[in-house]
Amino acid sequence: MTEFYNKLLAVSSSGHVQIDEEMKKHTTFRVGGPASYYVSPGNEEELAAVIKLCRQEGVEYFILGNGSNLLVSDSGFDGVVISMSEGFSSCQADPDQQLVTAGSGCLLSKIASEALKASLTGFEFASGIPGTLGGAVVMNAGAYGGEMKHVMEYVRVLTSEGEPLMLTAGELEMGYRTSIVRKNNYIVVEAGIRLKPGSQETIKSCMADLADRRRTKQPLEYPSGGSTFKRPEGHFAGKLIEEAGLRGYQVGGAQVSEKHCGFVINKDHATAAEIMQLCQDIRQRVKSNSGVELEMEVKTLGRF
Repeated sequence: MTEFYNKLLAVSSSGHVQIDEEMKKHTTFRVGGPASYYVSPGNEEELAAVIKLCRQEGVEYFILGNGSNLLVSDSGFDGVVISMSEGFSSCQADPDQQLVTAGSGCLLSKIASEALKASLTGFEFASGIPGTLGGAVVMNAGAYGGEMKHVMEYVRVLTSEGEPLMLTAGELEMGYRTSIVRKNNYIVVEAGIRLKPGSQETIKSCMADLADRRRTKQPLEYPSGGSTFKRPEGHFAGKLIEEAGLRGYQVGGAQVSEKHCGFVINKDHATAAEIMQLCQDIRQRVKSNSGVELEMEVKTLGRF
């Protein structure tokens, strides 16, 4: 793979390419083995060049935001992880246009903070979601009654061939944990978020209230991937897991949170294999107890 490494360096700055980067440093589960190559493109041109190179060489790649909804195998990933957190983290709020423009690697918490400074309301729901804008657009992230589809103005993406494309809000096809971006494997580069004028005091109060509710109900004191399973139609995953008698259930260092059964946590130096086994146990027990088939919301990368 030395030849491929040299080709990567030909399209990326040398400081943007790392070899055998431990993914546990880049996921909120705090688990995961090494990625063969870890690239942090500095701009859209470099990103497109890396994607095109991977396609030409037949090397698998994965687009990484904040790693907040991701479980990486203990053996790592034999490919290229492309991190959006360095070159795509810009964020500008324009109160006159009532628009926030941000790069895909920008944290949702930062966007919420910039919206607050500009006295723009409508993004408070996302202030505590520990992800980036790109991932939020891909899966139409939502919380406390708000969803990304309610505030999107436009999204700029690269296609899987590395070609630029602009999508309007009406073209995004956003639904529960899905979008046209996800369906077509587009890569989010930038997005515009349409908000409304509001009172800073009211916005700040709302964000504080949501943060307090999160601290009270979610196991934020432990590494996790957030809500582990998608919400089954007509049910709540956490309730189904609790009814199956799995509150506090452990496999090695991985545990079903005692605070919120919808969360699988890394309680005590868990491995990715233990977390995955716990998730499989949960799905089997819930299926047996209620007949409902839970679907993972957390994405996986590598061999399991």
